[in-house]
Formats: sequence, C-alpha cells, structure tokens
Amino acid sequence: MVSKTVLDNGVSVISEEVSHVRSISVGIWVKCGSRHEDAITNGTAHFVEHMLFKGTKSRSAFDIASAIDSVGGMMNAFTGKEITSFYITIPDYHLPLAIELLADIFKNSRFDAVGIGREKSVVLQEIRMLEDSPDEYIHDFFEATFWNNHPLGLPILGTEERVKSFTRKSLVNFFRTRYGGGNVVLTAAGNLNHEALMRLARKTFGTLMNGAFEEKQEAPKILPGVRVLKRDLEQAHLVIGVPAPSAASPQRHAGLLMNAVLGGSMSSRLFQEIRENRGLAYEIHSYLMPYSDTGMLGIYVGTGREKVREVVRLIMKELKRMAGKRLTQKELHAVKELTKGNLLLGMESMESRMTRLARNEICYGRHITVEEVVERIDAIGANDIRSLADELFRPDTISLAAMGNVREEDLAAS
Repeated sequence: MVSKTVLDNGVSVISEEVSHVRSISVGIWVKCGSRHEDAITNGTAHFVEHMLFKGTKSRSAFDIASAIDSVGGMMNAFTGKEITSFYITIPDYHLPLAIELLADIFKNSRFDAVGIGREKSVVLQEIRMLEDSPDEYIHDFFEATFWNNHPLGLPILGTEERVKSFTRKSLVNFFRTRYGGGNVVLTAAGNLNHEALMRLARKTFGTLMNGAFEEKQEAPKILPGVRVLKRDLEQAHLVIGVPAPSAASPQRHAGLLMNAVLGGSMSSRLFQEIRENRGLAYEIHSYLMPYSDTGMLGIYVGTGREKVREVVRLIMKELKRMAGKRLTQKELHAVKELTKGNLLLGMESMESRMTRLARNEICYGRHITVEEVVERIDAIGANDIRSLADELFRPDTISLAAMGNVREEDLAAS
C-alpha cells in the first residue's frame, strides 16, 4: 500500500508498506542537480552532497557514519543531473534513528571552513580519478558537446577550477535557495506504518524552511557531429548518442524495449554481434538517460584503434536495421519478458521501491503501480519500436565522441 501526505512546508512524504520484510529504506530526494547550475556554480550540488556528511551542530562526521554502522545499516548519497538523494537502509525498528539523522544533516550541517577546505581536496581527487578512467570520462566529454552548451552538458562533479573557487558563502546560498520544503520529497519503503512515519516526519522535516526554487529552462537542442579527444591509450573509447524520449514521454516504454534489444543485455544485438560473434570488444552496451523534458540513448564501446572503423560500421548497421525492420514476434516477446522480469525482481529490494516512489512523484506527480507499467509494456507493438527507431536514428541526430589514439577519419562508417 502506497500513502502520500504533504507537510505544511511543502515536503511530500510518501511510503510503501511491505510487511513481509524486516528492513526499511528511507531517503530525501531534492529536485536539484547539475542541470540547475551554470558555468560559475557548476559542481555545487555535488559538493553540497559531500558537505552534508561532514558534521552538524551536534554530530561530527565520524558520529554520522558510526550512527548507522552501529545498527548494521547503510547510508549513501548521489548527485544526478536533475536530482540529489540522501538515503539510509536500516532494520525496521531503527526508523526513528534514520529519520532523525537525515533531518539533522539536512537542517543542521555546519559547512565549516576547515571541512570545506578538506573536502575540496577530496572532490579534486574524485575529478582526477574520473579523468584517469577513460571508460567513464568519455561520457562527460560526449555530453559536453552533445547538449550544445545547455546545463545538461555540465559535468556533475564540476571542474577543478570551479571547485577551488567555492566559498562557504556560495555553498550556503546555493543550499538555502534550492533545498526548501517545496523541492524535497521524503520516501520510505519496507516494514513501516505511514502514520508512524508521519509523526516522525512532522517532528523533524516539518520545521524545514518552506519554498520551492523554480527555474524555467528551455529543452536542450543537440549538436550532432564527431569529436575526438586525443589520449595515449591502449584502447579507443567511443560513445554514439541520439536524442531519446523524456521520462514522461508516451514513447518511453517503446524506448525501454528498443534499448534492451539494441544493447541493454548480454543477448542484445550489439553485444552478440560485436563481442560474441566478432570478438571486437570486451565492453559494449547501450543505455537510456531520460530527463524531465528530453532524453538520450547512448552506446558505449571500448575497442582497439585498428578496429574502430569496423566497430562504428557495425553499430551504424544495427541502428539502420532497428529503424528499417520490425522485430519478430519472438524477439518482441523475449524483450518484454526481460524488461518485466527486471522490473519485478527489482521490487524485491526496498531501496528500489523507495527510489521508484521518489521518481514517480518527481516525474509524474503520482504513484504508478508495477501492474500499470507491465500493462503498458505488453501494449507495445513491433511497429511502435520500429517507428521510434526510424525517428531517432537519422544522420542529422547522431553524435559520436572518441577518446584515444584515433583520428576523425578512423570514425568514418560505411
């Protein structure tokens, strides 16, 4: 059973009772990410995420970590393009501790100068580690130009120059502006009672400052083309991407199935053709990145420099095949079962359920049941997938980025 209550200060509290487990996952979700930054503030949301774990008025950073460790729980956080999340999974009888701790770091973090200076060093190391990982950094390089100077193309971590420039004043101003009650969703899933959760939420998050930061942005316009970042590497790392349905698009379920067929599993076309049949790559996969008003379908592959041209040709061939020929009924049935199975197995995790509650609220403003999703997946036909592929996989929408000892002429596909 899913229940929702909105506090007077705008915080939405949503819970799902799962009585047969002994755990609870609870999280704060903020409608703020790197998309809500600019060239000056880039990286701030991620840095704020770090700082909320570095001490409050009554707890040190060690106290925060040990409070959850001492009861066998897990605490984590992440920053994305459009959201930031702080979440805890604990035994069900420790829900009051989890709620109180989340409220403490959210309302009472000190942002002290010493901690900021120390965390700058940590984040700079994180940025350098990313840049030393070409299979990860290629995605930042690709998106920086694909989104054509739109904030969606900004790196979540920021840049070394920006991080070094952060001050306590700039961090606190960013936090106070964007982390008000109207921008916050509190979700919990597990062995809980909604009314008991609400008593805890009112006592803790009910005193959070009100307000919602609304920033109107135009949907990005992509910049197709080929870009190369020269690096002395053993492999060439490539991302090929096209625009895709948004998180709320009626075509999102067709996109989900199309991605699974193309490169979303070990039985997918790209994996089978490029890795299994030809041995041209160890890692190749496709992925969807849906946002509030747009989306991206990307294909990543790492291969040898001498194999780049052949790999690109084969990928383009599979895109043309997806757009030009309908799936067989056997393929359609298989990909639907794969997608539904992944969805249903994910429901075994309280963290996954808690995350679904938040994403449903933020993207759609209502709870969408698993049964509704399954029904929509079953309703997709082979023509729906082919039509979407025909719409997306066009020469004027395809972008390609490469990193390594490659030249633009190496990327020409027949």
